Parts: sequence; structure tokens; C-alpha cells
Amino acid sequence: MTAYAIAHVQEVTPHPEVAEYISRITKTFEPYGGRFLVHGAEHEVKEGAWPGQVVVIGFPSIAEARAWWESDAYRAIAPLRSRNIEGDIILVPGVGEDYDATVIAEAMLEALPPQ
Repeated sequence: MTAYAIAHVQEVTPHPEVAEYISRITKTFEPYGGRFLVHGAEHEVKEGAWPGQVVVIGFPSIAEARAWWESDAYRAIAPLRSRNIEGDIILVPGVGEDYDATVIAEAMLEALPPQ
């Protein structure tokens, strides 16, 4: 099942380390089947606030996403990011092709106390 590394980049301090990080990151996730799905694109805020930028990297599974995150290659460049970029990063598994949100809705309704 596809998984994603999602970064909500909120503040970037201009620095040569940021350019180095960006130039090196692709080679760190390619061995794990990763690829950029969103990078540097403009986004539209429809509700709430979402300052900054969004980065999404897709992986074949959550295992590959975790392996990339913990890899020596990524750990070697991570300080280039963390010293100069503020934001949040998550790894999250996607849903399968047979996912049906109505099943979740029905379970939520069944868990409610009788009215």
C-alpha cells in the first residue's frame, strides 16, 4: 500500500545548506522507491490557515518510507534541513484501492450512545 512522507514547510532560512539538501535528497529516497509527488507547488488554502509550502514524497509502502527516513544517506543530510528549515514532517500510509469510507462512518454511528 502506498505511503507518503509529507512535510509542511513553514519557514526557510536562505542558506547554501538548503540548496545542498535539495540537490541531494532525491538520491536518498530513490533506492526505496520514493519519488516527489509535490515539491515547490503553489497551494490553495480553502479553510483555516496553511502558511508555507507542502512537500509530498510517495513510497511503495510505509516500510520503505521508514527505511528511507532511517537510512544513513538521509540521516547524513537531515541536519542541512533541520538547521535551516522549520516545519513538520510525517510518514503516513495510504488507503488501499478497496477502501470504503462508509464503513468508517457506519462504525462511528454504531459507537454513538442511543439518543
